[in-house]
Amino acid sequence: MTNNRLEWHALQPVTDGVQPPNAQAPDADISCFAAVQSRLYNGLALLLKTPAKRPLMLIKTPENVEYQALLQEVMVELHDEEEAVLTGGAYNFSGTSVDLQPATSEQDNFASTGGIHRADWIENEQLFGCVRLWKEKLVLEPGLVHKANGGTLILSLRALLAQPLLWLRLKQILTTQRFDWHSPDETRPLPVTIPSLPMKFRLILTGERDALADFQEMEPELAEQALYSEFEENIQIIDREALGLWMQWVLKVAASEGAGPIAGDFWPVLLREAVRYTGDQDTLPLCPAWLTRQLQDAALHGDGALSGESLGTALETREWREGFLAERVRDEILLDQILIETEGEMVGQVNALSVIEFPGHPRAFGEPSRISCVVHIGDGEFTDVERKAELGGNIHAKGMMIMQAWLIAELELDQQLPFSASIVFEQSYSEVDGDSASLAELCALISALSGQPLTQQIAVTGSVDQFGRVQPVGGLNEKIEGFFHICQQRSLSGSQGIIMPAANVRHLSLQQEVVDAVREGNFHIWAVSSVEEALPLLTGAEWDRETGPCLLKLIQERIAQITQQDARHRPWPLRWLNWFNQS
Repeated sequence: MTNNRLEWHALQPVTDGVQPPNAQAPDADISCFAAVQSRLYNGLALLLKTPAKRPLMLIKTPENVEYQALLQEVMVELHDEEEAVLTGGAYNFSGTSVDLQPATSEQDNFASTGGIHRADWIENEQLFGCVRLWKEKLVLEPGLVHKANGGTLILSLRALLAQPLLWLRLKQILTTQRFDWHSPDETRPLPVTIPSLPMKFRLILTGERDALADFQEMEPELAEQALYSEFEENIQIIDREALGLWMQWVLKVAASEGAGPIAGDFWPVLLREAVRYTGDQDTLPLCPAWLTRQLQDAALHGDGALSGESLGTALETREWREGFLAERVRDEILLDQILIETEGEMVGQVNALSVIEFPGHPRAFGEPSRISCVVHIGDGEFTDVERKAELGGNIHAKGMMIMQAWLIAELELDQQLPFSASIVFEQSYSEVDGDSASLAELCALISALSGQPLTQQIAVTGSVDQFGRVQPVGGLNEKIEGFFHICQQRSLSGSQGIIMPAANVRHLSLQQEVVDAVREGNFHIWAVSSVEEALPLLTGAEWDRETGPCLLKLIQERIAQITQQDARHRPWPLRWLNWFNQS
């Protein structure tokens, strides 16, 4: 049992050796971007060299203005390496006629030197400009496409998909490389003929994957020919060099936000919160929006200073401010309105761990769930009550069937199991889905079949496969903390704890009070790789052993007793037939 117990230092990312960067801001922003976002940087650099017939690039990014601003910043630095070329033209008005001359000066009304332009949301006049007639005087107003002529335009794909007519016109400009003036009112043509303007620009469309999929379906040929890349939202920390690169990235984001100097003790606190955000000790976030929020919150709680204390206060305050629902659920358990046992033993009952996400609520939180199982003489049917009541999802049903398959295979029966079982999430009134409770359900089933009680001081999470291996699940930090807070408010006994998958150890970044409780021996966390490792922790008995009692033998003996009783109650011809078959 002690071999599976985790030490306190495994419950958070190691931050002891973290050294703050020497500089408070990277010397070359573009070099930092090129190192962190190498694939995207390669695509952007390649776009500047792309022939005019392939001026389109698709980039998978979250729908967030911070990402567009970052792309614009990088493109500006890349574009500065090229010599500016004057493009566009000059419209001259003479009475009722309009003629177009090539641009000779930047002051010409439709001259452009390119540049990088962006818009998160666009309207027709903002994108294409407009023709106005005021006091019988014709006025042409340029749009974004005119300003970006010879340069690059960054647009949100979501905005174009919501306004397909804008996209059709923009597509025509890209393919014909000319801009034609149209009347905004189809019933009233333009008062004069306006010559079309030669136009070439690069177009970058940014959006989430579903928006990119819609665009690919709408424009399969364009999507196939376009350059493609993604903004990578995480960086793998494989060595100190990668960690230093991530810290430089944070400094770059801080510099762009005008944040103050970052103290050395700020980094360990940010690292622990970053691991909670990504859910992996070896992965840190690159999302500029998330990083900006941490920097801004820390500055608000530290009078502009970015220190470990200010960030810690900001995180604690945020958790308290967003913790109303979690506290109410916890109160229901402490007031015994939701029955969760944290002391004693019960046959066929186990504490599982769930993550609750309410629509419209910003923070997921953990909640223990009571799973119970009862067995009775029957035809071997396993009843999933959640499924029968249409409250169980498909993934939950799959997990139930997998854990049943492992148990039946382990029993090695020559005949049908003479028991039926019923498994349910007690006091659950909404849909249950996911397979993270399949290990707990299997332990409850084994307890009910063997008659061996399960300790209620330990909660269980993890899914199982058909070979009894325990597989990783999500939301570990919230699950552990949810059960810990219940045990803490009822007073820690020193025997309470969590059983979790060993593969999930790398995902831990627990609150400091949980780490302190584990370090002091008041709470425990066990990491298991198989069902056989979990059962002794819960029951005090092994699943299978050559000599002495074990859970498998208890179940087999109970099955044998039921089979013998059933044989004695059969009519004598059937008993004779059964004896003949055995002989």
